[in-house]
This record gives sequence, C-alpha cells and structure tokens, in this order.
Amino acid sequence: MEEYKIIYEGELKVGMTGVMTKQVTEDDVDTFARVTGDYNPMHVDEEFAEKTQFHKRIAHGMLSAGLISACIGNKMPGPGAIYLNQTLRFNKPVYFGDVLVATVKVERIDQKAHFQIATLSTIVTNQNGNVVTEGEAQIMPAKH
Repeated sequence: MEEYKIIYEGELKVGMTGVMTKQVTEDDVDTFARVTGDYNPMHVDEEFAEKTQFHKRIAHGMLSAGLISACIGNKMPGPGAIYLNQTLRFNKPVYFGDVLVATVKVERIDQKAHFQIATLSTIVTNQNGNVVTEGEAQIMPAKH
C-alpha cells in the first residue's frame, strides 16, 4: 500500500503543488456511468457519438474533476484534507487513451479563528499540454 505524506495545517505554504497522472480508459468511463447513473450517450454510445461534433465517445467531464479530488486527497495537501468547494470549467473534451495530468497549487491561505482555508488553483491537462479542465478549490488542511 502506498504511504501518503500528510501536509498539516501550518505546514502548507503558498506555491506548494501536487500532481497526479492517469490515462483514461473505456472501462473508466463505463464504470463512472454505472457508479453515477450518467448514461449520456456522448459517453456510452459509439453510434450516437459518431454523429456529434466530437465524432466519437468522450469521457465525462467529472472524471477529470475526480482526478483533481484524488490529487487533493492523496498528494496536496493529502489525507485528512477537507474539500470545501470547487469551481470548474471544461475547456476541451477528454478521449479514451488521453493521459491526464491534474495539478493543484496553493494560491492563498486564510487563517480563520480556529482553522485555515487554503485556495488552490486546479488544472487538468492532456498529453498534448492542452488544458481540459480548470478551476479553483478551497480546502481545510488536516490538523495534528
């Protein structure tokens, strides 16, 4: 089992980044559809998708957003972080076989009465460096 590094409140600094990479497969998309109930034919029906502007099936946008969540929970700041909110913009389609790279970067840390809230930029690129998904998240880092 992979050992996770936890970055606790007080250790988190502006500029810190985390990165996760994943290749999107047809099985990922089919599993996501089963788990969420999102059977939009753009994602699950090749014949339908061929007649669209994309000419083939594309992955659910939320699959790329899920990679952001995984990066926050596993890499930056890691286990124990509480995901508070996320804005998203889906810029480009994700196709089967695309290799996605999710990068989260600490942009700001606000100290509240008894806790911190960190604002993160969140960007997902494909293997060509194109931004497919971007946004901003707010998290609470784990406390000791």
